[in-house]
Amino acid sequence: MKIRCEYCNNYLDDSEEKCPSCGAPNTNFKRVGNQVPTTIEELQQWYSEHNLPPAETTRFFIGIDYKEPKAFGIYKDTNSGKFIVYKNKDTGERAIRYEGNDEKYAVNELYLKLKEEIVNQKSINVSKGSRLVAPNTRSNDWVGVLVFLFLIVFFVTIFYSSFVSSSNRTSKGYYYINDSEYYYGGGNWFIFENDEWNSTSEPEHTGDIGDYYQGDYYYSSSDYTDIRDSSVYDSDWDNTSSSSSSWESSSSSSSSDDWDYDSDWDSGDSWDSGGSDWGSDW
Repeated sequence: MKIRCEYCNNYLDDSEEKCPSCGAPNTNFKRVGNQVPTTIEELQQWYSEHNLPPAETTRFFIGIDYKEPKAFGIYKDTNSGKFIVYKNKDTGERAIRYEGNDEKYAVNELYLKLKEEIVNQKSINVSKGSRLVAPNTRSNDWVGVLVFLFLIVFFVTIFYSSFVSSSNRTSKGYYYINDSEYYYGGGNWFIFENDEWNSTSEPEHTGDIGDYYQGDYYYSSSDYTDIRDSSVYDSDWDNTSSSSSSWESSSSSSSSDDWDYDSDWDSGDSWDSGGSDWGSDW
């Protein structure tokens, strides 16, 4: 939708962060909170927006070279300029997950681990909640056991269904595959090359296509242009799902869109850092 800039009165899209004519900020712009962060600063903002406990509680230290045991973290080394993703084990030994110049890749490594840990912590809280019910009779004992078993089966089924089906689903948005930027929309693939977006065939990849997903929001700091400004983009993609199997609308989807929707941390829950496997490399 076109709106008028409050500073120069020229028109711009309401999805633009800044006015293309005068560069003034778009006061109506709202960053979509479910997008994948690509920088350390964006990951810090994502962490804050999802109401997560302090780093000392979650043991995720973003932008910090934390030296103590039991910690995940990411930081930029001031000497080499490289981005380092690490895990400090319970023994104090440090395992390096990534060390290199690709900030987007480094951030995504810790981002995926953080999401995994949030799911783990929520599962722990569900288990704790089921144990809080103290039955007074033998009948209640059986009811409690059945409810607990039902919850286990339910969550296992949800996660398993999501895992099995995710490899066959493609969500509308940007992808980073084999050192190239791609976009999927309207059932078609596009590649950014020679400073423009062009149609292409589905890129070759290994594993789940969702592992390469970057989100459907364009960051001005990206190395590619906003596909919405190109001639290949169709505005109808914004009104209909381009997912080959309703990835974005499925309640059991593993895409970042659905996951982020309910990833806000409940302040009433506890975070048990002892529930993590601190003996492994990652």
